[in-house]
Amino acid sequence: MENKIDSTCKVQVIAVSPFESDHIALAHIFGHTAWRLDSARSLREASVLLFAPHGNAVPPVILCDETLYDGSWQDLLRMTQGASCPANLIVTANRADDRLWAEVLNLGAYDVLQKPFRSQEVFRTVGLAWTDLRKAPARKVSSQPAVVAGAVA
Repeated sequence: MENKIDSTCKVQVIAVSPFESDHIALAHIFGHTAWRLDSARSLREASVLLFAPHGNAVPPVILCDETLYDGSWQDLLRMTQGASCPANLIVTANRADDRLWAEVLNLGAYDVLQKPFRSQEVFRTVGLAWTDLRKAPARKVSSQPAVVAGAVA
């Protein structure tokens, strides 16, 4: 398996943010690549994207803003940890300080990306998260459905 990732690989990225500016910036960054960008404005929308039948979907990399109106990045992380399809979650924040970075890593998310997004940093971080997903062994899946923000996924 290749250790390098480029813009022609089939990478699925799910951006979860209540801020339209985040979705616009990411669409611009990924616009000239084969990377697939799906957008969600809430935890509920993200759960639909994550748990909808995708056929032969590739494992997703999730970019989640640290502030959501109907939950948190921690809720989304718990939801993905119980999913049959693995995902790496990257928290996005206006201020990516040491406290947030330590919390993200300690709880099992992949990394932190600071906003405003810089193309090179987004490609590097998402590319590493996707490459690590492809190398990871299959997860054991819980038989219990994930419950997040009052919705059953």
